Amino acid sequence: MSDNHPEAERTEIRPGPGVFATTRWSLVLSTRSGDVPESARALEQLCQAYWYPLYAHVRRQRVGPAEAEDLTQAFFARLLEKKWLQAATPERGRFRSFLLTSLQHFLANEWERARAQKRGGQFQFFSLDAALGEERWVQEPATQQTPECEFDRRWALALLETVLARLQQEYVRHGKGALFEQLKGAVGGDTSEQLESKAAPVLNLSPGAVRVAAHRLRRRYRELLREEIAQTVTSPAEVDQELRHLFAALSGTTPD
Repeated sequence: MSDNHPEAERTEIRPGPGVFATTRWSLVLSTRSGDVPESARALEQLCQAYWYPLYAHVRRQRVGPAEAEDLTQAFFARLLEKKWLQAATPERGRFRSFLLTSLQHFLANEWERARAQKRGGQFQFFSLDAALGEERWVQEPATQQTPECEFDRRWALALLETVLARLQQEYVRHGKGALFEQLKGAVGGDTSEQLESKAAPVLNLSPGAVRVAAHRLRRRYRELLREEIAQTVTSPAEVDQELRHLFAALSGTTPD
């Protein structure tokens, strides 16, 4: 397929520069300390993006929503207070794996202490949208998967939601919000014929221009997906491996 379509030129969203050298997790690991402002901000951004899989993991321990929110906050606070990041090394790899291992340690060894301290109001790492988290939790399907597999599935879903939100923000920023709304189904698997029949008259584009625009949207989505994954691993070589792992988690198969 050629991208040289006159009507489609207006739909191009140019990718930004390479990001791996400044990814958040590699920045956190490079300092290993919550006392460094850049590291602390990077850690907070990662935790804000991916707190829900942790909240859901706590909820699965038969903990009520209010206590799950408290414990999730307490875990994040302890993450910095105890300087658990000092134990995170490049060999231990992914932010996802580090967080789950740290949370399991926290729940096994410090649960009661954290609950008692929270009753004194000591923990507030950042503002969690607990209402949204609980709304998502009650809609979760019943599953026989292990807690670890469920954590990975939720992590993958959170990552895809983050990527789609970034893609939408890009299109809106370039004045192409309506285009995104009409073509976002291309990310989820809508065929070219489906998109052409629905989107072409609404966007006042030819079927060929819609096809090219959908191709570009899918391509940019893949670029952003790789960028987002890069934020949570320690080397470019791990991106493809993490992709395979997360898609395996979504499909319910055993990750490699």
